[in-house]
Amino acid sequence: MAYRVCFVCTGNICRSPMAESVFRARVEEAGLDGVVEVESAGTDGWHEGEGADPRTVAVLEENGYAADHTARRFHPSWFTLFDLVIALDAGHLRTLRRLAPTARDADKVRLLRSYDPGADADPDVPDPYYGEADGFSACLEMVEAASAGLLSSVREQTEGRAA
Repeated sequence: MAYRVCFVCTGNICRSPMAESVFRARVEEAGLDGVVEVESAGTDGWHEGEGADPRTVAVLEENGYAADHTARRFHPSWFTLFDLVIALDAGHLRTLRRLAPTARDADKVRLLRSYDPGADADPDVPDPYYGEADGFSACLEMVEAASAGLLSSVREQTEGRAA
């Protein structure tokens, strides 16, 4: 059975699809595709069924990442589907832990930047939606920086699992 990771932001059109795409690439590079499945969702359903923000798509494609995405909302029942739920900021962390049906489910929720040993004191990946294109590039840098530590953690959790 695959180890499943879901990245969650607010609308699932900027930060979480970016994190999904970057982490999926890291999983594939590490030869863990088939062992680790990567998805994303939003805490709110404002953009359900829409593609990723065009600025997210542009930044991902400019940096060699896949950008195919359809937004969806995270449902509390999905906690049973995922081994790890990654919040992109502290607000998402609080919302997800509130939505968690059990304490065990709440324990699955982690902040993305907690996996970046070089992160500053601010645990959030800032929302680039209302800003300029450079905010999307900065978001990508934070996601990439945290992905190595996250991959290391997931690799430990999946040791011995077959594809």
